[in-house]
Amino acid sequence: MQKTELCIFCGARPNFIKVAPIIRVINKLAEENSPHKVTYSLVYAGLADDPTLEDELFDNLSIRRPDAYLGVECENLNELTGQVMSKFEQYLQSHPTDVVIVVDDLASTMAAAIVTKKQAITLAHIAAGTRSFDITMPKEINRLVIDGLSDILFTAGFSNNSIANKEGAELSKVYMVGNILIDNIRYNRERVEGMRLNDIDALAGLPLKEGCYIVFTLNRKALLADQENLEKMLRVLCETAGDLPIIAPLRDSAVQVIMALGLKKNISLHNLHIVKPLNYLQFAYLTSHAQGVVTDSGNVAEEATFNNIPCITLNSYTEHIETVKVGSNVLVGEDAELLRSAFADMVSGTWKKCGIPDRWDGRSAERIVQILLEHR
Repeated sequence: MQKTELCIFCGARPNFIKVAPIIRVINKLAEENSPHKVTYSLVYAGLADDPTLEDELFDNLSIRRPDAYLGVECENLNELTGQVMSKFEQYLQSHPTDVVIVVDDLASTMAAAIVTKKQAITLAHIAAGTRSFDITMPKEINRLVIDGLSDILFTAGFSNNSIANKEGAELSKVYMVGNILIDNIRYNRERVEGMRLNDIDALAGLPLKEGCYIVFTLNRKALLADQENLEKMLRVLCETAGDLPIIAPLRDSAVQVIMALGLKKNISLHNLHIVKPLNYLQFAYLTSHAQGVVTDSGNVAEEATFNNIPCITLNSYTEHIETVKVGSNVLVGEDAELLRSAFADMVSGTWKKCGIPDRWDGRSAERIVQILLEHR
């Protein structure tokens, strides 16, 4: 019997959402008594008591909590990189591993990638080939390093494949497997569709009807830091929405900025309803039954694309251009007037025709695991 030992590395909460489908496929293989035995360890760069990793997240994703925590916690990215490299090296030296799987483009992900190759272990990168083409962004440097080191690059779409190939990656190393986020949507479809708005405690008392509200998320530090421009965008949202409720599940940092702006600049926030962050399934339900979504999150835009929900992204680029070319996403950058025009279309129900990008079929994890087994 062939045996493959995987190490799945996560640097932050969103990474768990992207690796969960792979873990479920591995668990299924074990249940089916596959001739190829695959085992895995789930390693988290952060603390065991990280408040962003609530038990509910792992229950929603049907995976176990991490097997190991590196315990790294610091704001400085260079310091973080060094600590992750040191601790992940110690982990790999004491845990035999055939393949390390990393996700996305965090500093901790880059650190894990460097250590993996120094230990002469096969490195696989999920969500490879994403670029902003802005070398001043720390994440862009991370992406270049991780892709350059990876032995296997798993991409979500043709544009990502093209980028990886143009930068010198061999064709035999690059595999377009589709968007792995979609695997979770398909997996949880029955659980999500079995929910109702009044089942979500955080929304209690709000005047909501399915398909008659907007979801607004805000997390990017650059947007929160430019308060003058954020004020303009908040005014546009609240004025253009009219009587349409805007539901904003926001973390404390964003709430504090918005509430302070509202008081300081006398912005009417009568239709902006700020609620506590929702769990994974609740948020999936809220966005999939909205009239539209306004966000600065690429992951949220990708899920809106699959659900065919009109989406406005507050950024000038997207790592997955197919969400714009094929899907329901529109980029407005950080321009309040572009936001006004697009948001008016969203509120009035006049949106572009949309489709689902190729291989966004909920089987990305199956393809990834099969390729890893063949590679062995």
